[in-house]
Amino acid sequence: MNDRPEDTNSGPAAAARTVLVTGATGYIGGRLVPRLLEAGHRVKVLVRSPDKIAGVPWLEQVEVVRSSLDDAAALQDALQGVEVLYYLVHSMATGAGFEAKEKSMAELAAKAAAAAGVRRIVYLGGLHPRNTKLSTHMRSREAVGETFLSGAVDAVVFQAGVVIGSGSASFEMIRHLAETLPVMPAPSWVRNRIEAIAVRDVLYYLVAAASLDRPVNRTFDIGSRDVLTYAGMMNEYATEAGLPRRLILALPVPAPKLAGLWVALVTPIPLSMSLPLVESLQHDAVSMEHDIDNFIPQPEGGLTNYRTAVALALGKERDGQVETTWANAGVDADPLPSDPDWAGHRVYVDERTFHSDVDPRHVWTVIEGIGGRNGWYSLPLAWQVRGWLDKLTGGAGLLRGRRHPKNLAPGEVVDWWRVERIDRGRLLRLRAEMRAPGRAWLELSVEPDGTGSRYRQRAIFFPRGLSGRLYWLAVLPFHSIIFPAMSRNITAAAQTIANAEASQRAT
Repeated sequence: MNDRPEDTNSGPAAAARTVLVTGATGYIGGRLVPRLLEAGHRVKVLVRSPDKIAGVPWLEQVEVVRSSLDDAAALQDALQGVEVLYYLVHSMATGAGFEAKEKSMAELAAKAAAAAGVRRIVYLGGLHPRNTKLSTHMRSREAVGETFLSGAVDAVVFQAGVVIGSGSASFEMIRHLAETLPVMPAPSWVRNRIEAIAVRDVLYYLVAAASLDRPVNRTFDIGSRDVLTYAGMMNEYATEAGLPRRLILALPVPAPKLAGLWVALVTPIPLSMSLPLVESLQHDAVSMEHDIDNFIPQPEGGLTNYRTAVALALGKERDGQVETTWANAGVDADPLPSDPDWAGHRVYVDERTFHSDVDPRHVWTVIEGIGGRNGWYSLPLAWQVRGWLDKLTGGAGLLRGRRHPKNLAPGEVVDWWRVERIDRGRLLRLRAEMRAPGRAWLELSVEPDGTGSRYRQRAIFFPRGLSGRLYWLAVLPFHSIIFPAMSRNITAAAQTIANAEASQRAT
């Protein structure tokens, strides 16, 4: 079994360098830093807002420089003693002057690197055809790369297409479109040929670039060598996610602005990102050369193909097994505080809390005894109807009960649930085995709250496709009745236990 996360690929052994990473609060930069540390490099990060990396696990292992890339003096000072500069900054802003500002910042960085004696600049640009009119953002990325290549410091400019990894904006657009729209009228660019690349392979090449032992000043196209149309990518995603094949109707118009607006409406990706993403899809994105193989060997086991990259992004291991813990299923293996709130799998949560004067241990007694003959503490008929429906459709239903009326252990059955985790006295997490268009969990927990307790329950649902989203909307009215009552009644049952115990002590 491959137990490495989706964004990990071990690179070749290399001499330690001192590196400065810009863009450490971004998707690639934030994931590159720990890989550089693992490779033995000394890492500095330059960030405008250190608060954005306050919770990252690698914070204490790096030197943080608070500055911006338009401060020439501060940048040159930060680059003192640095051998490799990773330039991973690219704005998704729009408007007049955008391209000029991006190029100006790159020129400033190139000059500061030369003045500080930096040996190499590493930049990640976009994969695009030659001699073709590019979108504003793709043209800007090409110009930034050319700025570094024409400077005094050697530059390695990687050109990558769609990056496949949970949290990557390009991947999230594929994910949300494929899951939301079983039938999709789409512009003509869905027929364009795309060579995607797994985020783990992008990071592998970026880390390896720091240790190239010969002068290099050129671009390298990098990709999976697995070429699909954009429509094919969405259908391959659907297959890997267990969804029916999507019907994609390619219309004979490009309509980038209209398509960008449509993406923003049907997915959580904001318009400020959907527009440049869609504009960048107006042309093929396929490697024109594979010269990188002459400089950096492919990762152990070879490059990650598209389907495997999708499986990893969905939280699957390469042998096809799926992670079952709700906390990490379908999200990036290393989620970061700087990740946008639209990144990762769509998750619906119904959360309820209830404060009471009851001792937490009495609340826990009720939690651990839930289900079976004790029931679910709210509208028994509604639970029974749902159980009958589940049984009729081939599910587990409510007839399985539980092994012991008071005690639970991981892996045990509780009606249509299975105990996924139990921290005795504190937390019980149940994974649903009922029939539903998605995956569901119920988490019950209690903690001290002054002289009493704070009870919390969370219903967590990962929808599968449009039917999963509609299912959640359909059950919301029932949740609004069942779950508040459940939290009140569990606390009331705990109070009854406490009263009985007090009465027994009194006699």
